[in-house]
Order: sequence, then structure tokens, then C-alpha cells
Amino acid sequence: MTDNLIAGVMIFIGLFLGGGVFSLLKQGLKIGAAICAVGAAMAITAGVLWW
Repeated sequence: MTDNLIAGVMIFIGLFLGGGVFSLLKQGLKIGAAICAVGAAMAITAGVLWW
């Protein structure tokens, strides 16, 4: 049960960071969006692999 909860939280964090990428791109902050995109990809990957 705990492993699935942690995996779900990681996927949620990745999706949250994905929204941050969209927001930062709208503001014209490409470097911040790139860093946020890397974090989102790592969080989603961790969540999927943990599941």
C-alpha cells in the first residue's frame, strides 16, 4: 500500500511540475522551464518505476 501511495505522489509531483513548465514558457522563462521539465520527467519516471 505504501509503495503505491509514494508512486502516486511522485506522479502527482511530476504533473504539477509539468504545469509549471507550461506556466514558465508562457512567461518567457525558457531556462526555468527546462529545469522544471527535467524535474517533471524524473518525478514521473520515478513514480512509474516505483509502481
